[in-house]
Amino acid sequence: MEELATVSEIEKKENPKTPLHVLTPHEIVRELDKYIIGQHNAKRSVAIALRNRWRRQQVQGSMREEIMPNNIILIGPTGVGKTEIARRLAKLSGAPFIKVEATKYTEVGYVGRDVESMVRDLADIAVMMVRSEMLKVVEEKARDIADERILDILVPPAPTQQSNPMEHMDFKQFGFIKSVDEPEAEPKPPVNGEADKREAAANQRTRVRFRKKVKSGEMDDKEIEVEVSQMPPIASMQIMGPIGGGGMDEIAQNLQDAMSNMMPKKTKFRRVTIKEARQLFIQEESAKLIDQEALTKEAINRAENHGIIFIDEIDKIAGKSKEGGPDVSREGVQRDLLPIVEGSSVGSRHGVIRTDHILFIASGAFHVSKPSDLIPEMQGRFPIRVELESLTQDDFVKILTQPENALLKQYTAMLGSEGVEIEFTEGAIAAIARIAFEVNESVENIGARRLHTILTTLLEQILFDVPDIISEKHITITPEIVDEKLQKIVRDRDLSRYIL
Repeated sequence: MEELATVSEIEKKENPKTPLHVLTPHEIVRELDKYIIGQHNAKRSVAIALRNRWRRQQVQGSMREEIMPNNIILIGPTGVGKTEIARRLAKLSGAPFIKVEATKYTEVGYVGRDVESMVRDLADIAVMMVRSEMLKVVEEKARDIADERILDILVPPAPTQQSNPMEHMDFKQFGFIKSVDEPEAEPKPPVNGEADKREAAANQRTRVRFRKKVKSGEMDDKEIEVEVSQMPPIASMQIMGPIGGGGMDEIAQNLQDAMSNMMPKKTKFRRVTIKEARQLFIQEESAKLIDQEALTKEAINRAENHGIIFIDEIDKIAGKSKEGGPDVSREGVQRDLLPIVEGSSVGSRHGVIRTDHILFIASGAFHVSKPSDLIPEMQGRFPIRVELESLTQDDFVKILTQPENALLKQYTAMLGSEGVEIEFTEGAIAAIARIAFEVNESVENIGARRLHTILTTLLEQILFDVPDIISEKHITITPEIVDEKLQKIVRDRDLSRYIL
């Protein structure tokens, strides 16, 4: 019987994520600095919140359950890094993370989609994360089994020496008695003689030779016929429920899963290359090697104790009802969100998820409303409030050049794939930052997202002409080129509203 992959095996394996206990608040901020410019106060707050999660896990006894996370509201205009801070924080810690828009719960009638769906989605993400880690643990073992299955197709093993089962059967128990007149049969020679042994030995040598070829990839292009599982028709059907809340999404998913399990598993034969067959077999064997019960248990634990839910545009549901109107919907969503943020149990297809220790990070521009416009109970559940600063022209220069995923580095890599080297002079970078800042000031402040529109407009012709027309292998972007491409649009306010 194959041994199943468990959570303990995952911990013994190489963990792609940095262990949380190694990251101090200062180290967390340094990691965030690699991708996000400025916003030091916000980074400090999320670093403390992340470290506190590990500190809580070290507390012994009943006090551990009493320590609740300090949820955070990030306040600031769009494009200053609110979402990126939360996303990078989750990626840094390897925690299940989901981003939801608060406004989607107000889209249908007074209250939109079931707010508990965010917790169920978080559980699904946690399951996928743990399954991915378990698959890495069993990958090598599954590959060996897959290669043996391929070998059995190429060179079937020789039949083992077997006796005829009818020879040892007691016919009397079935009421059959041999005829006394029937002469005793002469003893038969063994089924497998010397010739069979030689044939088995030759077969074994052939299998050893082919096994080396299969494992080395030498035969990857050879085609073989394999038997693969076919998805039941119901598994590909979308079961529709009423639009809106009421947990219909979860009911539909459970019904679909139940009906898929009830349908008989069908198989079909396909002719594929050995390389493709190996991947198909690895998937099948990996699923058999994973302990599903341990997977679900660990996923629920991660969702409950390490999960992060990022609620964007929370300012859009801030408002107190007076005499009807949209404020009724806003306050209704707040009251539906409240029990989840306070701590409740949400049913999912993986089990019950407790939300007591999930970290909630909310964000909003709060141009029209303010955090005090939230209902008092909701305000109390977000005790930490951090205001993010608007980006300056110098910040734009840093955003273009310093982060590991900086926009200029992205365009350099994309054009490098065409064999074209593009270089931005310091003056050109300063000009791009200046124009982005000016457009934000004069049109609408969308923060660092303005750099995307500026660079797209600036490089549009180059990206279109490479490689058909532009044959140069080195292109230099100077301040003159930036001004030539963009100044006319910047000066025309009406045009810039549509293009930049």
